[in-house]
Amino acid sequence: MENRAHALVAGLFVIFLSTTIAFVAMRFSGDTMQRNSYVVVTKESVSGLNPQSSVRYRGVNIGKVESIEFDPDNLQQILIRILIDQNVILSDTVYAKLGYQGITGLAYIQLNDEGTGKEPLPNNARIPMRRSLLDEVTGSGQDLLTNVNQLVLKMHHLMDDQNQARISHILQNIEKATRNFDGIAGHLQPVLESFTELTIESATLVKRLDEILGEIKHTVAKANQKEGIFDSLTQSTQELAATIPELHRVSNSIARNSSNLDRVLHQLEENPQSLFFGRPPSLPGPGETGFIPPAKNIQ
Repeated sequence: MENRAHALVAGLFVIFLSTTIAFVAMRFSGDTMQRNSYVVVTKESVSGLNPQSSVRYRGVNIGKVESIEFDPDNLQQILIRILIDQNVILSDTVYAKLGYQGITGLAYIQLNDEGTGKEPLPNNARIPMRRSLLDEVTGSGQDLLTNVNQLVLKMHHLMDDQNQARISHILQNIEKATRNFDGIAGHLQPVLESFTELTIESATLVKRLDEILGEIKHTVAKANQKEGIFDSLTQSTQELAATIPELHRVSNSIARNSSNLDRVLHQLEENPQSLFFGRPPSLPGPGETGFIPPAKNIQ
């Protein structure tokens, strides 16, 4: 009986001590705050995230992950239940991302807010999860590797034996064309030099033409001045127009005098003595006294 009494006392002491330790641990653990429950929904992988992982809002620790499970209505989605300090008010535009702690690979829930929400988020509401920077980089890297793999395959098909022979032939043709071009450039060099000389001569000719045009312009301006060439020519033309009628009258008089002189010379040629004795009397005409009819020719 005494042994049983000692055993009972020892058992009660152990129970009391365990209860006291648990109470003290709960008392000093600081986990006595009231929390609100929310559900984070994602279709991405949540590797490194475990229950009791921390939940941060703009870098401040405000809660923890309570559970991680698949959505029974949609197995493609993962439901992450989180507990948040009820003093933290979340708006209806809040979203979640996965954050990682250094190189340990452990993840946590990072909450962010676009700042455009006006209504508080109700309890047990669902919060969408966006892809983290690491997920985006990983996805982009995977896409890049896929594209590189496709490029390598296309290059492999492109660089087969037949295409290599064609490329070699193209390179040979390019080499021949380059040599021909060098020859053409050598032949063109004298032409280019002649063209340079022609350009210089053309420039000299253009300069000389500019000087001639300047002189012509100066001469025309001088001729257009008062008492210039054009002015003198205009006056001479007017005087000539006034002189033409006089010249016409003089020429008529000269023509009449010439006709009279011809008659006088003709008379002198027929009767030279008239120059000394005067003009002989004219013969009587028919019906006048002394008219002698002309003799008829006898055949």
